[in-house]
Amino acid sequence: MPKDSLDQLNLRLKMFAHERNWEQFHSPKNLSMAMIAECAELVEHFQWLSEAQSQDLTPEKKEQVALEAADILIYLIRFCERLEIDLVAAANRKLAINEQRYPAAKVYGDARRADEY
Repeated sequence: MPKDSLDQLNLRLKMFAHERNWEQFHSPKNLSMAMIAECAELVEHFQWLSEAQSQDLTPEKKEQVALEAADILIYLIRFCERLEIDLVAAANRKLAINEQRYPAAKVYGDARRADEY
């Protein structure tokens, strides 16, 4: 198993929580709430930036954003583990659905929602 696989990260996260007796707090409800709080922290970094500024972050700001993204991924992996969801399989299923909902020939260059086409 590659050292940077989601499975390996999941095992490391489970061990981290177990060693601290935190699994008792890692219910799907709590993990989903923690994840949305981390999403809000990520958004704060971009709140008052222009589109151009949001794509040209300083190295320090990029590192802060990377750590917020990591927090989100950590909570998402834990959330899926607790509900026995195969995150990669679910993402592949969702992508297949989106390929049907948003055929490239129909939506190319247009960012409307599926029900607006």
